[in-house]
Amino acid sequence: MIEIQNIHKSFGTNEVLKGIDAIFDPGKVSLIIGGSGSGKSTLLKCIVGLHAPNQGKVFFDKQEFTAMDFEEKVPIRKEIGMLFQNSALFDSMTVEQNIIFALDMFSEMSKSEKRDRANFCLERVNLHNTNKLYPAELSGGMKKRVGIARAISMSPKYLFCDEPNSGLDPATSILIDELILELTQEYDCTTIVVTHDMNSVMGIGEYIMFLHKGQKFWEGSNTDMLSSEVMELNDFVFASPLMKAARDTMK
Repeated sequence: MIEIQNIHKSFGTNEVLKGIDAIFDPGKVSLIIGGSGSGKSTLLKCIVGLHAPNQGKVFFDKQEFTAMDFEEKVPIRKEIGMLFQNSALFDSMTVEQNIIFALDMFSEMSKSEKRDRANFCLERVNLHNTNKLYPAELSGGMKKRVGIARAISMSPKYLFCDEPNSGLDPATSILIDELILELTQEYDCTTIVVTHDMNSVMGIGEYIMFLHKGQKFWEGSNTDMLSSEVMELNDFVFASPLMKAARDTMK
């Protein structure tokens, strides 16, 4: 479980987050949605420690992460898997080397154990025999799956995904969503996904937080969302023809 309390974050005079509270449960995919500039990615970075909030607290299973020094945070960081928006693969490394990079940093496995773990993770995301390929030889969807393989290499307790479907076609996006949901349930992860993809929201949105201008305007499930009376949420959600059609079927 991850809990955040009264998170504020400013960059100079620009107040990006204004007192965000939430609880994210294990074994469930939690989504953070909102328009551009709403604070989604900044909030994610505050939770994982890439940004220090100006005010507020972050708890990982009741341990106050924001109160820890660098060394104290290391055990929790070893339990975090992160999928970045652009996959963040090293172009000069093979697929296998990209996955082993995380194991080199955080594990004491032998070389053969690391290779075995990389192979297992690649099998898990259906990327057989891609070990020796370089990122330039992969499609966008394959790069995302390599990023997921690297994120699960340490059997994470917490999984964070920043816009995992950006740049992907609809069919590949659905496969990535299904994979994130399967891995969340398999590892009983506390999974937080930042997205603007409404297909993801309707497909795997067990818990959704809607941010607007740095504030939490709404939270609930994807089915609750369709009947919300929060104007700002409706303006965001039903800008999509797909979502308008889904709402109309409920009337």
